[in-house]
Amino acid sequence: MKNLPLIILLAIFPTLSLAESPNCYSWPMNMTKSWLKNANITDIYNLDESKTKITLLASEKKGKDLYTQIYHFIFYDKKGNTYEVITKSDSSYEECSISDVSSYLISKNYTSF
Repeated sequence: MKNLPLIILLAIFPTLSLAESPNCYSWPMNMTKSWLKNANITDIYNLDESKTKITLLASEKKGKDLYTQIYHFIFYDKKGNTYEVITKSDSSYEECSISDVSSYLISKNYTSF
């Protein structure tokens, strides 16, 4: 029991040391939707935006206010098909569109009825 304060401190420490990064998912998401359309993967007007899942996988600070961010998006269309994409782009608190967005289609699943 005398180690309890140390255990609590060690459990809380990782959450205290997490650095904030810009919340810039909209720029890579919009550029990826355009990429999906231009690559003839899907028509973006068929996507159901309310079901889109967004996960920030990594955010690396590269300068005073410059971050490289990696996002994982899962897009759903109105038929239930899914398109999983990983993106990489640079952002800051001032501007989300500092760099182009690199998009990588990692999975495309079609439902059959």
